[in-house]
Amino acid sequence: MKRFMFILLSIAILALPLMTTVAQDRNVFVYGHPVAFPNLDPSSGNSNENVVMGNVYETLTFYNAPGSAEILSPKLAVSWEASEDSLTWTFNLREGVTFHDGAALNAEAVKKALDRTITIGEGSAWIFGSIASIEAVDELVVQFNLSYAAPLDLILSAGYAAWIMSPNAADQDSAWFNDGNAAGTGPYMIASNEPGQRMILEANPDYWGGWSEGQFDTIVYEIVEDPIVLEQMIRSGDADFTYSLPFDNYGPLAGADGVSVVVTPSFQNLLILLNTVKEPTSSQLVRQALSYSFPYADVVSSLYAGLGTQARGPIPANMWGHGAELMQFSQDLDKARELLAEAGYPDGGFDLVYTHVAADLDEQQVGELWRASLAEIGVDLEIRGLAWQAQWDLALNDPANAQDAFGFYWWPDYITPNSWLTGMFVSEDEPFFNLSYYGNPQFDALVQAAATTSGSDRAAAEAMYVDAQRLLLDDAAAIYVVDLPDIHVIRDDVSGYVNNPGYPHVVFFYDLSR
Repeated sequence: MKRFMFILLSIAILALPLMTTVAQDRNVFVYGHPVAFPNLDPSSGNSNENVVMGNVYETLTFYNAPGSAEILSPKLAVSWEASEDSLTWTFNLREGVTFHDGAALNAEAVKKALDRTITIGEGSAWIFGSIASIEAVDELVVQFNLSYAAPLDLILSAGYAAWIMSPNAADQDSAWFNDGNAAGTGPYMIASNEPGQRMILEANPDYWGGWSEGQFDTIVYEIVEDPIVLEQMIRSGDADFTYSLPFDNYGPLAGADGVSVVVTPSFQNLLILLNTVKEPTSSQLVRQALSYSFPYADVVSSLYAGLGTQARGPIPANMWGHGAELMQFSQDLDKARELLAEAGYPDGGFDLVYTHVAADLDEQQVGELWRASLAEIGVDLEIRGLAWQAQWDLALNDPANAQDAFGFYWWPDYITPNSWLTGMFVSEDEPFFNLSYYGNPQFDALVQAAATTSGSDRAAAEAMYVDAQRLLLDDAAAIYVVDLPDIHVIRDDVSGYVNNPGYPHVVFFYDLSR
């Protein structure tokens, strides 16, 4: 996905003539985006393209930013209710909504869109595992029949997989979407797409929410991989918004004329997934030793300028299901040496490969700090920067010959611990995002039990999720590096921006004006 800043892709091409032109137009908003959009199919896209999806498509419900009076707001559904056993959910749809291609929003359209996503079964489609069937019971009434209780109102607010597309678009394949075609109900439509370079959105004149003076007519995503260039763009006004700059740069930027740095809690963290099938990291003792070798305090204080916090397991501190009482690894090189000796490596004496996205300087520096610590226990770390797709392909093609350690960002599909635990650690027949290749039937059963309980007894589900994390920590399937804040940079003359960590790095342009 998702889902992870891990997804910094391809070579960005900077188009200065266009930026200079649009920067002078007050009705144009320029998003300096650090990575390309790998999959524009709303059913299976599971990465940075969420920043586009959130403006072109809409969901039935909407997750409100933390601190809001209500967890959810109506979006394409105006009301909903669940049966007493939470196995039947009924959603009443908004009247008078049309898709970009002119088709009407109705129950059949919702059913067709979500059936497509469930049938394709890629990306975040797993979030619909509880759905046994979908019925259009009236023109604007859709019913979901579940095989087990689940918080479907929250699931249908997800920033991945829950998008509703036109029934005409639902007949298309992924290639059609990735050619730059789209048909949602959102306030903006895709006008043009130059993959890896630029995407332009134009306002949907028939948007059901209507339009007011001062809202943005045109949105330009400039794909610029170089963080130095991104910073120059935001300082000069050639971009209105960006993120993913080096952490040390935010302090000086906060004092720059015409610029605001917005720091808020997030649901995002950084992990290093450890290969559990390849020697020597197939050894639990070796993985535990590596967990004790990591310089957590140095990474948080020096690399993240004290803005992040050391992670305690895979679920970040701002998410329900986080285990505040869980054990937390700290750097202890003597303990690491002891565990390596017990595993049969008394002097270390082996090499590891750590991969990261080539353009992600934070991930690179994480590796450099870790390499210095590993050298003290006789382990040599090769730091290999790759384009995201190359890094992912290396992990997917042959686990026995894949990287030993995979730098990996995660953020949620929807606001549940299940996103992290199912997404990254539940057993997979073929690896997708479980890139440590972790397999533990006891863990899988706990996560499944928590998922089936969360719709009826959240406290009990939370306890199960915490117990599942204890297994992960003991098995040392990953190194849990840092829980990150959201840090975004925006021009001061833009009003209406509120960060919503439920939709990472998505700017809802409809809410903004200059």
